[in-house]
Amino acid sequence: MPDSSPRVERIPTLRDNYTYLIIDPESSEAAVVDAPEAGPVVARVERLGVRVTKVLSTHHHPDHSAANPELAKRWGVPVLGHASDAARLPGFTQGLEEGDRVAIGRLEAQVLFIPAHTRGHIAYVLPGAVFCGDTLFAGGCGRLFEGTPAMMHEALNVKLASLSDATRVYCGHEYTENNLRFALTLEPGNAALWERMERVRATRATVARDWHAAAEAEMTVPSTLAEERATNPFMRAHSPELMANVRAQLPNAPTDPVGVLGAVRALKDKF
Repeated sequence: MPDSSPRVERIPTLRDNYTYLIIDPESSEAAVVDAPEAGPVVARVERLGVRVTKVLSTHHHPDHSAANPELAKRWGVPVLGHASDAARLPGFTQGLEEGDRVAIGRLEAQVLFIPAHTRGHIAYVLPGAVFCGDTLFAGGCGRLFEGTPAMMHEALNVKLASLSDATRVYCGHEYTENNLRFALTLEPGNAALWERMERVRATRATVARDWHAAAEAEMTVPSTLAEERATNPFMRAHSPELMANVRAQLPNAPTDPVGVLGAVRALKDKF
């Protein structure tokens, strides 16, 4: 990949979604990632004066893709997503597979196939950044709507975990505070987790009533992979404290990493 890093614009959409603009600073060429509504995206593009050449989707859910057709028509650009989502992704024009590369000006995004939340979920990896939709959240992971704990384990603890600690994690929703509250029920002795929660609470203390008007200072995304490894319960099957607290609630929970992830997900679903 080129050494240059992308400029990333975080655009609040719907009630708690993040839509992103990945911008090549040299050419001002941009790609839109996960757009459920057009208005905020168009406004940001016009304010910045960038040139959108692609619409990228991590998965087909409407809260990540409903605006694809409108944006594609407005700028005359293709809509890219996993090849298996051809019939489900709004505006789909081009299918992607693991290892494919997507040009954004002089930047290049590499595709990771990370199914579990949905069976066609992908991530876009650029220098120093990953756009991972609803697979990896800040402090959590997505529900297993179409996948299994084994698939989520591979996505989080094999594929995404292969990226560097400094990689910035651009996920699909502002769920961080709630995710960390849950994490603390399993690892109350994790000092890094408490420190992160304090930072997140301070960040969210003055959040705007209207999410669309949220300032950058009110956003907890991006995190880093180092933070996720230290505090995210879905990446911490090795923690004796976490395992003990899982077993306290689910006495028959398995102890292998995939089984632990599945048990943690089952607890989070009821949290």
